[in-house]
Amino acid sequence: MTYPGKTLTIGLAAAALALAAAPAPALAQSSDSMPSFNGAVLTVAYGGNVVYLGGDFTAAIVRGRSVARGHLAAIDARTGHLLSWAPAADGRVKALVVNGGSIYFAGDFGTVSGHPRDSLARVDAFSGALHATFKHAISGRPYAPAAAGNRLYLGGAITAVDGQPRGKLAAFNLTTGLLDARWRPTADDQVETVAAGGGRIYAGGKFHKVNGLSGYDRLVAFDPTTAAVIPGFKPQPPVITYALAVTSTGVYSAHGGHGGRVSAYTPGGQLRWSSTFDGNAQAITVLDDVVYAGGHFDRACSTARTGTQGSCVDGADNRVKLAALAVADGRLLDWTADANGVEGVLALASNPELDSVAMGGAFTTVDGRTQKRFAQFS
Repeated sequence: MTYPGKTLTIGLAAAALALAAAPAPALAQSSDSMPSFNGAVLTVAYGGNVVYLGGDFTAAIVRGRSVARGHLAAIDARTGHLLSWAPAADGRVKALVVNGGSIYFAGDFGTVSGHPRDSLARVDAFSGALHATFKHAISGRPYAPAAAGNRLYLGGAITAVDGQPRGKLAAFNLTTGLLDARWRPTADDQVETVAAGGGRIYAGGKFHKVNGLSGYDRLVAFDPTTAAVIPGFKPQPPVITYALAVTSTGVYSAHGGHGGRVSAYTPGGQLRWSSTFDGNAQAITVLDDVVYAGGHFDRACSTARTGTQGSCVDGADNRVKLAALAVADGRLLDWTADANGVEGVLALASNPELDSVAMGGAFTTVDGRTQKRFAQFS
């Protein structure tokens, strides 16, 4: 296990080699010119050259002018222009996912563009028009969607869909929008995040048992068709899992708990490295050979030890709400595009084609410059 921070003893030649090998984020430290928002941005996702946002906001701020947006918005990621795409939810949008020509989103709303939709909806990615599919009655709160194959997977504090019992997780047919009768795993506590990759569906959260099985605390992998637990993936992180990013070579997770941490696992569930912070890590994404993490931390700890209220015990480097880590070993990188606020960064997404990372949250400045609740680095 390795942690970011200072190496206690190392020869000069070895130190030089380590520095030369350390990946350097290609992203600028100062964020791009982008609109701001009048409420927290809770979710961001790229679809081609467009970045879609959801959250608590009711307006975008463009060059000092307020432009109405009902908890959903879209921005041209190349130019920073607010797009005319404007479906309107009547309450918080907690999470969204882009799949093909559609945007699927979940949250605490009852209508979308004036039509009844209970916590889950599908709109056109280009026109914003509401689809007739995905019209369900959901008991409990959905927190996290993911799309793979021909299914939309949904996690949260869900207890039923259309009167059919569900144990914090559900799936729907992407074409018809119908509830999937076969994919029905169960978790004994809420699911905070769902991600697809490597022929699996990963879920993270507060749970301790899945499908009635012990030993799959807070992070688990399911078969995408049968919902059977993948027995070889059993990492058992000791603290709540808030966010996941999956690549072809690994699973990266953001955790809360006593302080916070970012961890990297092999597809077999072995811990590769873990990096500790003095506050929750709430968002994560991977771009090239860099892991970007966001949260309400202010420092990256030099070791795993934390003290009162998660404070770093053995030294720390300032990383305010944002940090960049090496994919290979979790080393803390020099990128310091600090944000502010108490809650800080709540969502991250990356776009390899644009070489960009987008972030949402409750912050009002980034790298010392006013940029409220949404930013992009490229």
